Amino acid sequence: PIVAAAAQTKNPVQQALVSSTGTFWDTVVVCAMTGLVVVNSGQWVQGLNGAALTKAAFSDLGYVGPAILAVGLMTFVFSTILGWSYYGEKAVEYLWGQRAIPVYRWLWVGAVMLGSVMTLKAVWSFADIANGLMAIPNLVSLIILCPIIIAETKEHLWNTPQC
Repeated sequence: PIVAAAAQTKNPVQQALVSSTGTFWDTVVVCAMTGLVVVNSGQWVQGLNGAALTKAAFSDLGYVGPAILAVGLMTFVFSTILGWSYYGEKAVEYLWGQRAIPVYRWLWVGAVMLGSVMTLKAVWSFADIANGLMAIPNLVSLIILCPIIIAETKEHLWNTPQC
């Protein structure tokens, strides 16, 4: 939502619809393809799970499988670091102004470096806490803005001339 809000558009509902396709690509396409590779490989019966299962399944695709997995993982990691950096920066700017942004950037770089040497369990625990803390104000905002969202959506879907 933060990235979509920064877009220059004449119609916020149309921007929201375009923005929502990101969830489709991530959840439906990428997860479904991964699931198909795992099921077709037969590795799921070996007792593996998580990253080990995914790695074993893609290894069954010969040389191309690990390459696809590596490129996908690097793309996911890079876009996640950039995306959450932007979200955090905009939140810091809103809460404390532009003067706090350089401090946030240094803290963000430190957090990325720290995350690269922490245990996986600690990284996931921190990520879960951070996501929970980000979800609370977002959900409250959605509840407060719900009447506006409904009105704008109705206006766009039912009162806009269709081609």
